[in-house]
Amino acid sequence: MSGGVGGEAAVTTASAAGARRNRMRDVPTLVAGAREGDPRSVARLISMVENGDPKLAEVAAALAPYAGRAQIVGLTGSPGVGKSTTTNELVRALRRAGHRVGVLAVDPSSPFTGGAILGDRVRMQEHTTDPGVYIRSMSSRGQLGGLAAATPQAVRVLEGAGCDVVLVETVGVGQAEVEIASLADTTLVLLAPGMGDAIQAVKAGILEIADVFVVNKADRPGADATYRDIQGMLGLGERGPGDWRPQVVRATAVKGEGIDDVVAAIEKHRDWLKQSGSLRTAHEKRAAVEVEAIALGTLRARMGSLHEGTALGKLAAQVADGLIDPYAAADALLTELGDRR
Repeated sequence: MSGGVGGEAAVTTASAAGARRNRMRDVPTLVAGAREGDPRSVARLISMVENGDPKLAEVAAALAPYAGRAQIVGLTGSPGVGKSTTTNELVRALRRAGHRVGVLAVDPSSPFTGGAILGDRVRMQEHTTDPGVYIRSMSSRGQLGGLAAATPQAVRVLEGAGCDVVLVETVGVGQAEVEIASLADTTLVLLAPGMGDAIQAVKAGILEIADVFVVNKADRPGADATYRDIQGMLGLGERGPGDWRPQVVRATAVKGEGIDDVVAAIEKHRDWLKQSGSLRTAHEKRAAVEVEAIALGTLRARMGSLHEGTALGKLAAQVADGLIDPYAAADALLTELGDRR
């Protein structure tokens, strides 16, 4: 008799566990939880985004009505300029102003193991118990450009969760990793004295994407020279009437100094975006990049399926034998992809 009761209890427990799992994968339930500020729901949605869950399209559809409501601020710059410390202090300042804040901190992943330290959560521990702050570290998973492939969709999750401001901190990047500019409304480029000579201030690349320059570690020797170099570079630029002139702000984030000036510069840029109509244009460009990335991802998946078939191998053999040229082979391959839709 007791064995039967135990069996029934086990079945009941298994059923309850199954019901919990189903709830954790039910998109409307998760989105409703995220809207109410439930961190577990937010975490689950972002995990679904990162892992390419089969329900990802359903997640995107459920979050679509909440797009464009948050201010997206990107922070980028070379390793060692103080991005994480600055992000931490910006969270503090934004919370004092009553904003609900989301943070997406992208860390590099190992090209050998795929692992990542994800250290930004450690640096921002003081905010982890604040219900008005959500912090998520993301591995770049080999993605170039300073962001993770899932970052744009993760931003949508945080917008849906009611964040007023989303801070996106990139991997420590060089002069050509500029993808953050296509995602953020306002891009902060952090510099520090001693990171390079005056020639760096006029090089193409990452310096061209800044809406706000932050000369961090401004208490160090050389900070004034860095500030003057950037101002000089901006003076050489061509801008039309009404165009935005990037702000240059000094800060010492580790001491909390200058952060209010950084926030003021961000707000000034936000006001300009609204008044000039550039905010709408920026959102449309962001959407275009997002749609293109999804479409290319779908094409890559189909290309992967072709490797398992015979079409690509036959075409490659014909190209190698000089029977057809690579462009004709590519056209044939695209036709094959179209036939598989």
